Amino acid sequence: MSRLQDPQLNSLRLVITRGLHSDMKLGNHTSVSEFLLLGLSEQQEQQPLLFGIFLGMYLVTVVGNILIILAIGSDPQLYTPMYFFLANFSLTDLCLSSTTVPRMLVSIPAHRRTIPYVGCLSQIHFFLWFIGLDVFLLAVMAYDRLVAICHPLHYTLVMSPRRCTLLVLTSLVLAHSYSLTHTILLAQLSFCTENVIPHFFCELLPLLKLSCSNTYANQCVLMYWGGALTILIPLLITASYVRIMAAIVRVPSGSGKWKAFSTCGSHLSSVCLFYVSAIGVYFVPSTADSASKDRIAAVMYAVLTPMLNPFIYSLRNKDMKSALQRFLSRRALQSP
Repeated sequence: MSRLQDPQLNSLRLVITRGLHSDMKLGNHTSVSEFLLLGLSEQQEQQPLLFGIFLGMYLVTVVGNILIILAIGSDPQLYTPMYFFLANFSLTDLCLSSTTVPRMLVSIPAHRRTIPYVGCLSQIHFFLWFIGLDVFLLAVMAYDRLVAICHPLHYTLVMSPRRCTLLVLTSLVLAHSYSLTHTILLAQLSFCTENVIPHFFCELLPLLKLSCSNTYANQCVLMYWGGALTILIPLLITASYVRIMAAIVRVPSGSGKWKAFSTCGSHLSSVCLFYVSAIGVYFVPSTADSASKDRIAAVMYAVLTPMLNPFIYSLRNKDMKSALQRFLSRRALQSP
C-alpha cells in the first residue's frame, strides 16, 4: 500500500491540516497541539511484524539490563568502580530505550500516530538526557580503565567511592544541562502547517526542520554541544586507549595482556557501536532518502545498542558471567 493510498493516514493529516489553518488567524505562525509521527513504515501490512520485532527487542533490553544491575548489586565481589559505572550505564540504557520504544509499541495497535506538543518536548528532553548521560559515562568508564591499567598502584586512591559518585553525578548534571538547553530553545519555536515528523519518535533534527521560526540559536547549541559529545569526548576516549594499549604492550606476561585486553574490549565495542550509528545521523550529508537512513541509525543507537550492551559486557567478562550465574542460582533456589 503506498503512502497516498493509506486512508487512515491521509484523513489524519487532513484533520491536522484543517485544525492548523483554522488556528492561523492572528498571524503567520501557530502553536500546534500535536505532531504526526510517520513511524518506521507507513505500510499497514508491515505493522504487526514491526510490533513483534520491537517488542522482542525491548523485552530483551529490559531483562538484560535489569539482570546486569541486580547481579552487580547483589555480589560483593563486584563492588568496584568498574562495575559501579557499568550498573549506572545499564540503568541509563534501560531508561533510553524506555523513552521511545513503549510509545511506539502502543501506537501501532491503537493506529494512533499523533503525539501531543508537550509530550513531544518531554520525549526529546528525556531522550537527549539519557543519550548525553550515555556519552559521559562512556568517557568516565574509559578514564576508569586508564587509571586501572596505567596507574594500578594508585587506583584505589584515585577511584575512591566519593570520586566515583562525583563522576556519575557530574555526568548526570552535564547531560541534563545539554537536554534542558535544547528543550527550552525548542519551546520558543513556532510551527506552521507542516507538522509531520518522518520518524518513530520526536527527534531533534526533524523537529527543527519543521519550525518556521529562526533556529539559529538551536543550531549553535547543537553545533557546540554536538561537537563536545561527538568529537571531543571520542577524542578523549581514543587518547585514553592509546595510553592503555601502550601500557598493555609493556606487560611481560601473556595472561596479563589478555586480561587487560578483555576488560577493555567490551567497553571499546560499546563505544564503537554507539558512535558509528550516531555519526550516521549527524555527520553524513543529507540526501533524498536521508529520513529513512536517519531512522535506521536511530534504531541502532537508541534501540539496538541498549539491547546489545548487556551481552557485550557479560559474554566477554568472566566475573560478570559468574555473578550472573550466582544470582540466577540464588533466585532459582528461592523460588517455590
